[in-house]
Amino acid sequence: MKGWTASDIPDQTGRTAVVTGANSGLGYVTARELARRGAHVVLACRDAGRGKDAEERIRAEAPGAVVRVAPLDLADLASVRAFAAGYEGDRLDLLINNAGVMALPYRKTADGFEMQFGVNHLGHFALTGLLLPKLLAAGAGARVVTVSSFMHLLSTVDPADLSMQRGYRRWAAYARSKSANLLFTHELARRLRSAGAPLVAAAAHPGYASTNLQTAAAKMEGRRGTERFMDIGNRFFAQPPERGALPTLYAATAPGVRQDDYVGPPLQGLLPGAPTRAARAKWTRSDKAARQLWAASEHLTGVRYAALA
Repeated sequence: MKGWTASDIPDQTGRTAVVTGANSGLGYVTARELARRGAHVVLACRDAGRGKDAEERIRAEAPGAVVRVAPLDLADLASVRAFAAGYEGDRLDLLINNAGVMALPYRKTADGFEMQFGVNHLGHFALTGLLLPKLLAAGAGARVVTVSSFMHLLSTVDPADLSMQRGYRRWAAYARSKSANLLFTHELARRLRSAGAPLVAAAAHPGYASTNLQTAAAKMEGRRGTERFMDIGNRFFAQPPERGALPTLYAATAPGVRQDDYVGPPLQGLLPGAPTRAARAKWTRSDKAARQLWAASEHLTGVRYAALA
């Protein structure tokens, strides 16, 4: 991994990638760099207008890029199913589960789930399961990369209170959703190994990267002081999105990435440098916890991974 940058991404010609939340921040950079290296990239975005703007910017910044926008709202399982049903083409080599929300005031998804758990975990769980046949059919080199966070270290997942009905705390809810991302990757990797499938499930985190996630909740609530504080952090302390996206790009394309790898920047993003295997909480490697979350996720979403049962 020493010195690895976006210029080290292998040629992606002939490969197809889906990137969720590709209209801005880390998702935008991820999509752009994959397209720059020859991949056909589907920008899976909740806001069609912002998705179209991102498509045009990518075409301008990476001449010859093959990109298209497809609507996807991870807070609505009907939208997730519609995206999967309408997916164009038989090939899918890369699924980048990047989109997310962070530290929101209490909200529910269209299906009644706590928003952070519903979008960050359940939406991506359902999407991956629905697209799994195409990913498996792609053969060697296909990968699912789910973006977690070093904030997962703050809270494990409580299987008895997935929606935090016993008391909502926004940062704890975010941390739980990011632990859920790692437990999902752990169990998916285990099932893929058991099935002898060539598809690789890995996870990544950007460290402290400058994105609109930090200011979204403050804008939503009109907390201008908090919004300014977060903006100052983004400007002077956070990594730029180009650097924050490197762990995801490494996990998606670099040779030697293994099942259940977790890739991040040095010292959880507090130091600049090339992507490396990141430290993770021991609970995110618990087979029991991963299986419990998997069973609950199948029940809540109605999506079952028949090929990996």
